[in-house]
Amino acid sequence: MKTLQEIQEHYRNDKFATHAGCVITEAGETRVVCEMPLTEKTQNAHGGVMGGAIFTLADLAFAVASNYDGIPSVGVECNIRYFSPPRGKRLTAVCTPDKTGRTLSHYTVDISDDTGRKVACFTAIAFHNRSE
Repeated sequence: MKTLQEIQEHYRNDKFATHAGCVITEAGETRVVCEMPLTEKTQNAHGGVMGGAIFTLADLAFAVASNYDGIPSVGVECNIRYFSPPRGKRLTAVCTPDKTGRTLSHYTVDISDDTGRKVACFTAIAFHNRSE
């Protein structure tokens, strides 16, 4: 398995998430953690946090988790539920596998802010392309 530093270096090529300020802080077989600062760049027209910014953070955590074993994987379905507007200065996304399979795997990403508020829940299914 790759080290955290190797994983971080690889995902620097994810330009959208990198530009948004997303950072991988932990990566393992059963848990991936990513963080993103809340800045003016993440604000919507009402001064809140743009839903797409929250989605981007969750999607990065899902990407790292579903590709962790080195098998090329892509999302085939995802859903996000927003619970509360974020407060504080940082969001954290924690991705855990619900069920891993040979071809399809299911993941949940819980997103919270640095005040402890649960902001959203993202669920996704990954397709593992074992033919490559």
